[in-house]
Amino acid sequence: MGPVELLHMSVFSQSFSPCGRFLAAGNNYGEIAVFSLSAALSPDATALNQKPVLTFTAHEGPVFSLLSTDCHLLSAGNGEISAWSWSELTKKVTWNIPEINSMTINPRDNSLVVGGGDNNIHVMDLENGVFKTVLQGHSDYVHCVTVREREAEILSGGEDGAVRLWDSRTGQCVHCIEVYKYEVCARPQYGKWISCVTTDSDWMLCGGGPSLSLWHLRSLSPTSIFNLSGCQRQSTFHQDLILTVGEGAFVSHCLLGGEVKAQIPCTPQSLNTLQLNNNSTEHRVLTVGGSSDRIDVFTNLSYRAFSLRF
Repeated sequence: MGPVELLHMSVFSQSFSPCGRFLAAGNNYGEIAVFSLSAALSPDATALNQKPVLTFTAHEGPVFSLLSTDCHLLSAGNGEISAWSWSELTKKVTWNIPEINSMTINPRDNSLVVGGGDNNIHVMDLENGVFKTVLQGHSDYVHCVTVREREAEILSGGEDGAVRLWDSRTGQCVHCIEVYKYEVCARPQYGKWISCVTTDSDWMLCGGGPSLSLWHLRSLSPTSIFNLSGCQRQSTFHQDLILTVGEGAFVSHCLLGGEVKAQIPCTPQSLNTLQLNNNSTEHRVLTVGGSSDRIDVFTNLSYRAFSLRF
């Protein structure tokens, strides 16, 4: 890949291997790069150890989502989901579906939940690779999906500004929250679309056009609003913190009460994805990617340790 392509590269997705020793990252050119964390985190690591051990073309367009199961790396792009065996990453199985923006696994029934460009959520049985349910209700693109496992619920956020809560057993929508209609969340200058949603028990984080906000799902009400500039693209709960990335060259550390505690500088000027490696205590890192060919690695949440490079 030439210098011009590298200059215009964006990293859209990441996923750690089941063993936690490898990181897969997908870019806007349809490539997946696999990095060895064991080598990159070694005391004797060189610049060569921060390069991929394997790079391959997975899709014709951007790789919008990556997800790992016990045996497979799942990748999603424009119109297709591919399953790659972690033991032999160049062999794949493919399913066709309109543009996929987000995927997650529902451990309750071992199903794959997919947010599609056809405004629907598709649910696949991972045992036999067959789509078994389509959840219909959004009126525009579905950008993000997550699972609230304890309550057997699927949550989805879309371009239409709604977060929908679905009963994963019946496929029925049980609640619809139009976040942009809440004055404390609304930011008309950014639009109403929901780009990220995640849950932790009775709590939900969501944001995009509206401000990133923390919601109590029992009362279906916002409890904290985070004063962050731009749109947030991915957020996660981590211990007593909320970690979030979006339009800006930093990872924001927020307290549950709404205070922005710190903003840690990153290499990319705009960020799309963050991942915490909980699969390995030996390689427990935070990785962040965005508008760059570099993926920042944090061995401590307070500073960037080094960058992996495509």
